[in-house]
Amino acid sequence: MDKQQIPVTVLTGYLGAGKTTLLNRILSEDHGHRYAVIVNEFGEIGIDNDLIMSADEEVFEMNNGCICCTIRGDLIRTVHGLLAKGGNFDSIIVETTGLADPGPVAQTFFVDGSLRQKTMLDSVTTVVDAKHILMRLADSREAVEQIAFADQIVLNKTDLVSESELAEIERRIRRLNPLAPIHRAQRSNVKLEAILGRHGFDLDRITSLEPDFLNPAHGEEGHVHDEHCEHDHHDHGHDHDHHGHEHHDHDAEAGPKTWQDSQVESIALTSDKPMDRRKVARWLTQLTQQQGQNILRAKGIIDVKGNDRRLVFQAVHMIIEGDLQREWRPDEKRYSRMVFIGRELNKDELKAGFEACAAA
Repeated sequence: MDKQQIPVTVLTGYLGAGKTTLLNRILSEDHGHRYAVIVNEFGEIGIDNDLIMSADEEVFEMNNGCICCTIRGDLIRTVHGLLAKGGNFDSIIVETTGLADPGPVAQTFFVDGSLRQKTMLDSVTTVVDAKHILMRLADSREAVEQIAFADQIVLNKTDLVSESELAEIERRIRRLNPLAPIHRAQRSNVKLEAILGRHGFDLDRITSLEPDFLNPAHGEEGHVHDEHCEHDHHDHGHDHDHHGHEHHDHDAEAGPKTWQDSQVESIALTSDKPMDRRKVARWLTQLTQQQGQNILRAKGIIDVKGNDRRLVFQAVHMIIEGDLQREWRPDEKRYSRMVFIGRELNKDELKAGFEACAAA
């Protein structure tokens, strides 16, 4: 990240999940950082009145130096306004309404040239209500997509359900989004350093911290055994190349699918064959143009033939970002991983397109 770029966290979650409690903690704790918080409607967010020094102004100064402003129209204009005031803060947090799709909010920081230069999307963080999430997955498309978009998840109100229920909930969440780490919390008491400034949207950074980030779990199709595994990968007799992985198909213990969450799926693809960078670029560009509305999120690390650096990409709907980043380490197994999260994804077509990118 450029030193001049201000990190942005998009905070989302269904109504009643605990976003208000989390925001109040951020705005009141003595954490040594200054956050600018943008909320969709001041009345909805319900920030405690004693945190507000002047309730008649567009920008509210908090008692720990953070500021909070309401969205009165366009998000881009609002962020530009914050930056024009001097940017006297360390980070920006954008809170979406409980019924919002976080995708367009995340896209904002890619479509505007000036914001691309001045800000960096740090993560999409979703707060989940453990008590009610299974019901929400049955009746709310928004709740499903908020989980699918997440770089990380705060599983809140864990004291209101049993350990077996928590295990069930976490299986359902991972079925929708295998990439997002889950932080259990009560009254949104997750450590702030665990969710802020984590560079969850920076795939190269997150994989340097968590090398197995894009690797499906042990026992799941598509898992690649390497030096980070707990098991000796030479002892496994199955073929590791070109696996397609669809989490819904074999997660029988996670219970029956509802109509809504069966529409969102995650598909992981892996290959140990070097890829042709131009073929990968053409395929991903065409894929996002044709199916971008159904691809909620996509992430990947590609082994490019003849190049010592990893090709890293991310996509949000029709917007795709990718470049060559750090070099492969000498002790690192080189292979390509891609994970797609979306609706009505065709696993066979994705797998065929992915395999067609192999270098000659």
